[in-house]
Amino acid sequence: MRPRLLAVMAIVLGIALIIPAAYARLDDGGGDREASVPTPAPSPPPPPTLADTPVSVSFEGEFFSWALMDRQTGTISGADNLADTSSTESMIKVWFAADYLNRLGDKSLSTTMRNAVTTAIRDSNDDAANLLYREVGRSATIDRMVSTCGLTDTKPGTVPGYIGWWSFTQMSPRDAVRLGDCIADGTAAGPTWTDFLLDEMSQVRGTTAADDQKERSGGGRWGIIDGLPESITSQGPVSMKNGWTALNYDGNWHVNCLAVADQWSLAVMMRYPQQSGLDYGSEACASVATQLVTPQPGAALNVPRQPTGKL
Repeated sequence: MRPRLLAVMAIVLGIALIIPAAYARLDDGGGDREASVPTPAPSPPPPPTLADTPVSVSFEGEFFSWALMDRQTGTISGADNLADTSSTESMIKVWFAADYLNRLGDKSLSTTMRNAVTTAIRDSNDDAANLLYREVGRSATIDRMVSTCGLTDTKPGTVPGYIGWWSFTQMSPRDAVRLGDCIADGTAAGPTWTDFLLDEMSQVRGTTAADDQKERSGGGRWGIIDGLPESITSQGPVSMKNGWTALNYDGNWHVNCLAVADQWSLAVMMRYPQQSGLDYGSEACASVATQLVTPQPGAALNVPRQPTGKL
């Protein structure tokens, strides 16, 4: 009896050892049971930027246009009339500063000329801009701007009584974003001074309020910058230079907004009746910027959008 009992016990023990081993092989992928695969973590979405998309702005006036450059690809998009021109007004002052600094090269910047650059950019000071304009050869600097930055639509103004005035230089939104890119990539001011110039442009100050608008200077921190959410402005400084004048020869405000960042360059240009006020133009620039934000921040911004068809 004892040998047979031992044999039975051996068989039972063998079966007990075989069954777990079989399940182990199934768990290793040797059978029909599914192996457990961890779910990969989703990739974070890209940070918001400005990208080409239809823009609708409620606008009443003689001229309205905008252009956007993707600075990573060089692609320019915008309104159907993005190659049409208007007077630059103070927007062109940033080129006078860039041209002066490029010609200065590695030499030191005098206190007088540093103040001229700073006040021409931050305060849009006309006297400082005129000093820079004289230093860079007057109309010759316009020719250098066209050739240096690859502008295709820019030309001297032709309004009778204002021939030769730098503020009447005709420029398109398409050329304005090229100018912004030319400044940001270092071509305009050169390697020594580009960071300095972009920093000055990021410190433009003053609002559209009457107290900030003087006879020879004016507050210019408005427009595109007002339409950008914190998710974009927090990525790095936004450099800007606006231009604005109420001109009596045609009864219009001539308003231009230019802003540039690492990923994009944006320009909005318009002419509209003086009675509408400067805020009208500022809000139009902000609205364009807001609508180009991708992905859209929903209701995070309090800038009105009005669906009136693409301009």
